[in-house]
Amino acid sequence: MKPIIEINDLTKVYQMGETEVHALRGVSLTISDGEMVAITGPSGSGKSTLMAILGALDLPTSGTYRLDGEEVSTLSDDELALIRNRRIGFVFQKFNLLPRSTILANVALPLTYAGVGKKERNDRAAHVLELVGLGDRLSHRPNELSGGQQQRVAIARALVNTPSMVLADEPTGNLDSKTGDEILALFRELNRDQGITLVIVTHSPEIAAECPRNIRIRDGLIEADVMTTPESDGELEDATLLLEVDA
Repeated sequence: MKPIIEINDLTKVYQMGETEVHALRGVSLTISDGEMVAITGPSGSGKSTLMAILGALDLPTSGTYRLDGEEVSTLSDDELALIRNRRIGFVFQKFNLLPRSTILANVALPLTYAGVGKKERNDRAAHVLELVGLGDRLSHRPNELSGGQQQRVAIARALVNTPSMVLADEPTGNLDSKTGDEILALFRELNRDQGITLVIVTHSPEIAAECPRNIRIRDGLIEADVMTTPESDGELEDATLLLEVDA
């Protein structure tokens, strides 16, 4: 599988008055096309900083980051905006939907920014809404949907530009456990059946346990990088236990 994310010796230092805060201290990792990865760690570990850099929302202080073969860490603001629009799909804890627009219009919005024509926008938005099980709700507005359905709309919006990867930040944090399980099942299905690369930043041991690979951050460094295949039940239990201790 080809690499989607290639990070080498990444650091991030924030200046807080006269104090330097080292959020990342030399992170190196590779994530391949089609992987489903959880990034975990306690508060203050650096995982949110890493997510911001992966999402082209921030730049590292030093080191390199290549997304789908392109060096990201030296791009201009306009170039980063283009990367975010075309290469990365975002799913956040808050759904961030436009309340007065239909879900079709919400999902098509990134294509509008990309300059895609109206018919193609609507066709592509309808297709991804069908993928997430909302093909019969195109004219509904967000307030006519449940929380789980709204998160499905957000996932469809993340997919509409056929990004290199989908980056999800606590995607079930605002949902009850049953609905959260349904969203997690949808992620697994999209990864398995559509080959979509998923990177999920989470505190949840349940979400981490469902990802075939767990990358654990602590004190700005990678503490563990564990493959949790069906044959490695012990490793999966160890990874889950680490999360539970922090919770």
